[in-house]
Amino acid sequence: MQIRDLPHPDPGDPDVRSGFRLLLWLWRSQLGGQLKALAWGTLQMAAIASFPLAVGVAVEAAAEGSGEGLVSAGGLMLVLGLAVTVGDTMLHRAAITNWITAAARMQQLLARRAAALGAALTRRVAAGEVVAVSTGDIEKIGWFVESVSRFGAALLTTVGVCVALVVYEPVLGAVVVAGVVLLIAAVLPLLPPATRRADAQRAEAGRATELASDTVAGLRVLRGIGGEELFLARYRGASQRVRRAAVRTARMWSLIDAVQVLLPGLLLISVVWMGTRLALDGRIAVGELVTVYGAVTFLLFPLRLFQEFAMAYSFSRPSAKRAARVLALRRETGAGPAAGARGGRVPHGDLYDPASGLTAPAGCLTAVVCGDPDAAGRLAERLGGHGGDPSEGTPSVLLGGVALDEVPLEVARTAVLVQDKDPVLLSGTLRELFDVPSSGRVAPRRALEAAQCGDVLDALARSGADTGGDPMRARITERGRSLSGGQRQRLALARSLVTDPEVLVLDEPTSAVDSHTEARVADALRLVRTDRTTVVFSSSPLLLDRADRVAFVRGGTVIAVGTHRDLLSRVPEYRAVVTREADADVPRAGIPDTSDTPDTPGVPDTAGTAAAPGAPGARRRERLEETA
Repeated sequence: MQIRDLPHPDPGDPDVRSGFRLLLWLWRSQLGGQLKALAWGTLQMAAIASFPLAVGVAVEAAAEGSGEGLVSAGGLMLVLGLAVTVGDTMLHRAAITNWITAAARMQQLLARRAAALGAALTRRVAAGEVVAVSTGDIEKIGWFVESVSRFGAALLTTVGVCVALVVYEPVLGAVVVAGVVLLIAAVLPLLPPATRRADAQRAEAGRATELASDTVAGLRVLRGIGGEELFLARYRGASQRVRRAAVRTARMWSLIDAVQVLLPGLLLISVVWMGTRLALDGRIAVGELVTVYGAVTFLLFPLRLFQEFAMAYSFSRPSAKRAARVLALRRETGAGPAAGARGGRVPHGDLYDPASGLTAPAGCLTAVVCGDPDAAGRLAERLGGHGGDPSEGTPSVLLGGVALDEVPLEVARTAVLVQDKDPVLLSGTLRELFDVPSSGRVAPRRALEAAQCGDVLDALARSGADTGGDPMRARITERGRSLSGGQRQRLALARSLVTDPEVLVLDEPTSAVDSHTEARVADALRLVRTDRTTVVFSSSPLLLDRADRVAFVRGGTVIAVGTHRDLLSRVPEYRAVVTREADADVPRAGIPDTSDTPDTPGVPDTAGTAAAPGAPGARRRERLEETA
């Protein structure tokens, strides 16, 4: 695999049972590149390890006055130098290729998992953790995969040098082998504490990243309530905890560094002292002493690579564990026969949720009123084919009698589109925003008109000199932060209308839009979605009055179905949710009866008819009066 061949045609199916198994799977997935790096690394280190032999030959030749021996030693050095140069160059190329291809494979796997889970991903894993995995964790995992081949080359070369020393000079060779074993035995007990400290540092960094991500996402709200300093103080505290954890980790690795400097130094001194005694006694030649000294000096190099490999594993293990946890998330599927019968065809018909009893007839606009916003979000997610888990007794949503969990993900996505209450607008031009898979039945211009985006288009056309007056060429900033909440909602609605799915689920699509615009959006929505199934989660009377049918959900179950006006007249609990008025005769679930509680001075009474103008209850009643 070469870098120019990226992205991978198929990143594969990772082993996510544990972080270690994921690292092992990554190594096996690019075995060819690992073996190539191992071969070049072995060549480089073997050539470096052979230099002391060439130097020893040169010293012996000089001591004996042999010109032919000096020429031979010089030629050997030249060959070894070329081998070191070629081996080092090709090892670097192969190792970096392994690093980048492993990181690219992980990025593709994470992107595929995020695409498969959709909005359900951030419900099951914190957004900050996803960001941490897809940035810093990938780099650490790639570092470990890249270091494996160099560690293997260092290990092979170390074993070879030790065996050669024992054969070449048994006494000094035995001392060197004993010293290497002692060094390894001294360092190994220090690795588990270093790994634990690295894990703690990684956990603190992950929490700080999550806090930073949440703070940036809510920065506008924080400024509105004056909470910047509070969250800044929290982030300072999290940052200091990361710093302290990093210092503790660095102290342990500095201790390992000190051990790896002290013990090899003592080994080198011991070898020189013993070799000098042997040379003075005439038991070994000066050239042999130089060769042994050079071999011991070389051993310091692979020992450093051993430490780097240990560090790479210590830092990559928690990263791999987090990545495995994200990659292990699955879209729960059933095992019914409907999937095989339908194959890859998009199902048609009524949308039915057995868990709540909600039915959205085909071709109709169905509104859903749910007093709990979180419950509404979970129900909307389930209608999109996520949330059904047969193992927990939660049945899948049915579309035309076919369980969405039993059809391929691509088919489910084509059949049902869910727009949540906080849709994301990616950065890019407005034309790129609408470059989404669609049936072609609804053009972007028509969708923009239906979503009442005229003022948005005018503002975008004036926003930049490079637009040439064409709003489709205007750029949208990250998450649409340059737009107001209502403008973002309308653009997101227009994008959803362009896709023209069989079933469109909208969760509070006009909560940030004024009443007059909302009424026009509701009328246009019916026209654009003619003969299509549309489900709108809202408590706005303007939207509810234009729906073909309205379902009232309480406690996760549909308790009433009818038209908006019908439910207003016969279901007091529905009227209380829609108008925000507390009916004294019908206490609402989860809301205490405050009919006997004296009014609190200075607090608007949103439960009665005397709500202050502009309060939520007053605005709801204004909308209700417009529909009456």
